[in-house]
Amino acid sequence: MPSRERGAVALLALLLCQGVSVLPSIAKPALRVGAIPDQNPERLNRLYGQLADELSDRLKVTVRYVPVSNYPAAVSAFRTGGLDLVWFGGLTGVQARLQTPGAKVLAQRDIDARFRSVFIANTSADLQPIQSINGLTSLRGKRFTFGSESSTSGRLMPQHFLAKAGVSPSQFSGGRAGFSGSHDATIALVQSGAYQAGALNEQVWTSALKQGRVNTDKVRVIWRTPEYVDYHWVARPDLDQRFGSGFTTRLQKAILAIQPSTPRQATILELFATKRFIPAEASQYKPIETVGRQLGKIR
Repeated sequence: MPSRERGAVALLALLLCQGVSVLPSIAKPALRVGAIPDQNPERLNRLYGQLADELSDRLKVTVRYVPVSNYPAAVSAFRTGGLDLVWFGGLTGVQARLQTPGAKVLAQRDIDARFRSVFIANTSADLQPIQSINGLTSLRGKRFTFGSESSTSGRLMPQHFLAKAGVSPSQFSGGRAGFSGSHDATIALVQSGAYQAGALNEQVWTSALKQGRVNTDKVRVIWRTPEYVDYHWVARPDLDQRFGSGFTTRLQKAILAIQPSTPRQATILELFATKRFIPAEASQYKPIETVGRQLGKIR
């Protein structure tokens, strides 16, 4: 045996005797959590950073929050496997499950089964409180903004109710509605007067009021929509194969078990604006799918 080979064998034997592994380590999979970017990135980073730590401790796996740039990117990353567990809105959750057969709805907040949007207006627009859905006709000719184009509470359902009143986006000032990109941005744009009115998630509006981020001298609610179902957690269909049998059930239980019993859990629930998570079923979101098809957001 050549001296170089004898040396390599001797080094290998020495490493083995000392208990040093010479085999490549197999990296454990990480659970990648994502969410539609419906609020400002700073708030989302805080929320999902806390949640990742909580789920990691409960499940004994590495959990990592992976931010995305927009709503369609969340759906795409879920479909391609870049995200394993995503906090979707009603519409994006339906889109994601249609594109990812076998994906499972795990949970929703206690407020999501009976959710609402609010229509807000700049006080200088001289828009009066709307008493019934037909009153939405007062928005014709106004500068109006939705949130994200794929938002359930910031676009899909508000446009659905506008259509019921006979109002189309082409009847807004300029022949179209704006798209602010997020609920926070809708508040800011209407408050500034850039838009005279807009629609957004009621929970974000309520949180902004409590935190003093709304100047009620400049912007106010003029209408609250009827109730509908909205946000939910959706998991990819391959988690049991990657993390072990029964993992998806364990994950669901970990989400449902979050209670305000520790400072971290209390913070998570506060940032989610909920008291608890509850089980959810895909069948609850059939009405959202129907509206999505009517408005051409699902084909």
